[in-house]
Amino acid sequence: MEESNSHPRIKQIGFVAGPLTFLILVNWISPDFISPQAGKVLAVASWMIIWWIAEAAPVPVTALLPLITFPFLGIMKMGEAAAPYANPIIFLFMGGFMIALALEKHKLHERIALNLVRITGTSGNGIILGFTIATGFISMWISNTATAMMMLPIAISVINLLRRTTTDSITPGERNFGIALMLVIAYAANIGGVATIIGTPPNVVLVGLLDQFTHEKIAFGKWMLVGLPLSATTLGLGYFIITRFIFPNGLTEISGADALIKNRLTDLGPMRSEEKLVLIIFTLTSLLWIFQQPLNLLLGNDLLNDTNIGMAGGALMFIVPSNFTQFKFLLVWKDTEKLSWGILILFGGGLCLAQGLSSAGIIQAVGGYIAQQSQSVNWLLFGLITASIFITELMSNVALVQIFIPVVFGIATNLGIDPILLGMPVAFGASMAFMFPVATPPNAIVFSSGHMKVKDMMKAGFVMNILALILIYVGAKLLIPLIL
Repeated sequence: MEESNSHPRIKQIGFVAGPLTFLILVNWISPDFISPQAGKVLAVASWMIIWWIAEAAPVPVTALLPLITFPFLGIMKMGEAAAPYANPIIFLFMGGFMIALALEKHKLHERIALNLVRITGTSGNGIILGFTIATGFISMWISNTATAMMMLPIAISVINLLRRTTTDSITPGERNFGIALMLVIAYAANIGGVATIIGTPPNVVLVGLLDQFTHEKIAFGKWMLVGLPLSATTLGLGYFIITRFIFPNGLTEISGADALIKNRLTDLGPMRSEEKLVLIIFTLTSLLWIFQQPLNLLLGNDLLNDTNIGMAGGALMFIVPSNFTQFKFLLVWKDTEKLSWGILILFGGGLCLAQGLSSAGIIQAVGGYIAQQSQSVNWLLFGLITASIFITELMSNVALVQIFIPVVFGIATNLGIDPILLGMPVAFGASMAFMFPVATPPNAIVFSSGHMKVKDMMKAGFVMNILALILIYVGAKLLIPLIL
């Protein structure tokens, strides 16, 4: 989950402005506005949006406001307000979190990453490619923040190899190598999560809202048929543009890089039984996610779904013994202290707010107005993706999709098109923040290394934003209608 980056003054203003706006709107908006409940829901939504943007309170705490205010204001009964906080999609993400905890605890993710980097060679661009592939793959399954944190020290060690034999100032090629390596770690950590439903929170928000609004479900495997090509293409073209045009390095070989990776793997030692068990559970869970529909057809019943597969994989990490004689397991409950519980609450709050906005008729009204103003669906789609990509540079991508996706669904409904055709590209765009260090935790992590300036990230980030915009638009026109 993203850390707070707001200035204290902004937080203070937002802290006061949120409840003040709520009090003004709840007493000022006429009960005849759209529907009798619309003014109250809009008042709560305004409070939440202000606090989310200003980060005046912890984001998950803000997400609890509908649970508190909706029953009090008579918008929903307590049971109705609480139900979205237990949506099946939340448990899918919880299962994914548990599997990720096991990968991190037993350092299996680091072993996978090091072996992937080792394959691509020791030239400047070869090393950068290895880090791009490894970071992107790991980020498909675990937090982009954790992925970037893991890859950063390895990358810094490689950069330091360039400086170990000389005190002279570094060459432009060596400087470009350091900048490019840092950038691809941040960018691949962001882009890799697009490939799977559990890869990044905006994906989970979209799937949950889609199920809530339209009762339409996206299978894990079908998501990957869209997300993986988009992710791989963006990563591949981004790597090529950064290393060949924006920050070319021209380094044919970095002496000692191969030995460094081998030493890291040696430090990990041979693969332990715990790692093998985690790998088996992780692989089995992934295969069940991907092939659940053929298996359900084979079984003649819809016994498997993304949620029960994810929870089964997560639960197995706690009940499969790593050493039965000592009664030790792959995960213990204390490990869940590292689990992002706040994200799960945030999902529930967003779903509850969206349900309130929909039941009050606000989403339909806003969607209808925008649909009437839209002369072309293609230009509307292009504009929505653009807004998603550039707004997420300045605010939390999770908060953005919580606010933005319900409105997008309302627009789609009024235009008579499937909501997923507009919603999925917007969710993809929310993960493509490349220009500023504050945009995402991976951006901030690599920027803190000191190997680049803000203008370096902005230079590459703007190009990457435009690349992502084009590729998401093409994917929305070609892949999404074909597969989903």
